[in-house]
Amino acid sequence: MHSPLVTTDWLQENLDNERLVLVDASMATVIGKAPLVYDRPVWIPGSCQIDLEGTLCDTGSSQLHAFPTEEQFTKEARRLGITPESQVVLYDNQGIYSAPRAWWIFRAMGVNQVFVLDGGLPQWLAEGRDVVSEPVAKAGTSGSVRGNLDCSRVRDSAYVLRHLEDEGVTVIDARSRARFLAKAPEPRPGVRGGHIPHSLNLPFTEVLDGYRFKSSSELAATFAGLAPSLQPGNGLQLVFSCGSGITACIIMLAAGLAGYDQLSLYDGSWADWGSDESLPLASSHSPYGP
Repeated sequence: MHSPLVTTDWLQENLDNERLVLVDASMATVIGKAPLVYDRPVWIPGSCQIDLEGTLCDTGSSQLHAFPTEEQFTKEARRLGITPESQVVLYDNQGIYSAPRAWWIFRAMGVNQVFVLDGGLPQWLAEGRDVVSEPVAKAGTSGSVRGNLDCSRVRDSAYVLRHLEDEGVTVIDARSRARFLAKAPEPRPGVRGGHIPHSLNLPFTEVLDGYRFKSSSELAATFAGLAPSLQPGNGLQLVFSCGSGITACIIMLAAGLAGYDQLSLYDGSWADWGSDESLPLASSHSPYGP
């Protein structure tokens, strides 16, 4: 499979595939959209769970939702029984929200056979497919995969600051336009309003069509419309940011679908940049902005 997405039809046909590891990567906290609330929790048959806010978060870091360490990732991936031969499919209960974050963690840690279920649990339910009332409980260390972090896929504020004037590096922010322009308050205390100078704004909701991603051609047009320089294959490095590193991964996955390949995540995102008074900010449209 070449796409980072799988369809509900594909998943239905492969539920009994021995190589499949199906993972619910839902988060308790949803910011930037009205959350879907369920009368009772349900899962796609065969699903196990990961905790993006706990076991796959470096709680020793000062950053909110910090990328896990290699050791954390290795322990969790082995608990799930993941081997180098596994096909990992991730989904969440909002359609497309936190699963792309888990996808990028797996990719950055060296797991290439990892995919996101397009539409997630809501799409699965909308199609009348079977669900279960409990996830699969997994324990032990039956897997053999080892995390090996590619640091070029995860950036920090020092990298972004160093490349603010670099025409070969562009930051794209997934927050709402109101937050990007400091016209709406940040949801986290102590975080300034505004955006990283010269960054572009693409609210994550604009790459979605209902619960699913827009088509590749629609996504390509969306990214190309952000700036004249934003063309696939020209060597431009795209760094994705949001509030705390979650929804940035949605537009990063969308960029991959649109044909871009030089992608990385500013993991601290605005929660990190906006809380550091020493870092510059902008609060209106820049010459490079949308």
